[in-house]
Amino acid sequence: MEQDKKIKNIIAETYAEDMAKILENDTAGLVKKIIHGEEQHEAEKRNLSPESKKNKVFVAVSILLIISGLAIISFLSFNKKDNSIPVEQQFTPIIFNDKISYFEVLGLKKEEIVQTILNQVNNTSVKTGGLEGIYLTKNKRIIGLREFISLIKARLSLAKDTFLVSDNFLMGVVNNKPDSLAEEPNGFFVLIKVRSTADIFNALREWEGKMLSDIGGLVNVNLSSSTNYLFTKDFEDGIVENKNARILYDKDGKIVLMYIFTDENSVLITNSANTAHEIMLRLTGSQKKK
Repeated sequence: MEQDKKIKNIIAETYAEDMAKILENDTAGLVKKIIHGEEQHEAEKRNLSPESKKNKVFVAVSILLIISGLAIISFLSFNKKDNSIPVEQQFTPIIFNDKISYFEVLGLKKEEIVQTILNQVNNTSVKTGGLEGIYLTKNKRIIGLREFISLIKARLSLAKDTFLVSDNFLMGVVNNKPDSLAEEPNGFFVLIKVRSTADIFNALREWEGKMLSDIGGLVNVNLSSSTNYLFTKDFEDGIVENKNARILYDKDGKIVLMYIFTDENSVLITNSANTAHEIMLRLTGSQKKK
């Protein structure tokens, strides 16, 4: 027993001596670690201090951003009207339409646009006497009068002022075919709204010499040996539905194309007296509702 106790004491003494040596040898390392830690802590304090270069730059940039933000807000506040985005007016047909068709024409050539309209004119599905409005679009945006004139390369010169001649116009067809024996074809038309007919009178008179060339395809009149005389024939004064008109007749006295001053604020271009009658009825009806 005593021998066992002696062995245990020897082991304990040896372990204690070893630990003491380890602690003694590592003292320098611990001191270095403590000093290094203190140095890092001091460096962090200096970096966080408002006196540090980094913080000075950060503060300066922050102040500049705040000043810039306040300047922009002030500018927008004083210029609200100039920076507002105009809201597109809600689309309202000029007169009542029994049917409305939309055709996307982005990227189409003049001939393709004319053929698209003509196909719809010839094959309208509205009842006899019915009116179908035809609207051309680009990216689902309805095309105005001036853009339409440009697309079909018509030589009608209109003032840029849309107050004088509105960009809101109606193009379409009236079904004039009560049966297969009907002589008069479906009536293509363009209805233009103006401040006063005087604002468009001279432009239309100047256009007369080119009107059939520009829109003849829309009324099924194309240049040929039998129709070439029409393209140089003069329009004549006439009366349609008791309204002043300028009319192009063929050699048999039939209407080829005409424009009518339907009222003080409307001009109708068409190839059909029946179409003119129907549109003027609807114009009168829309004016009474107002």
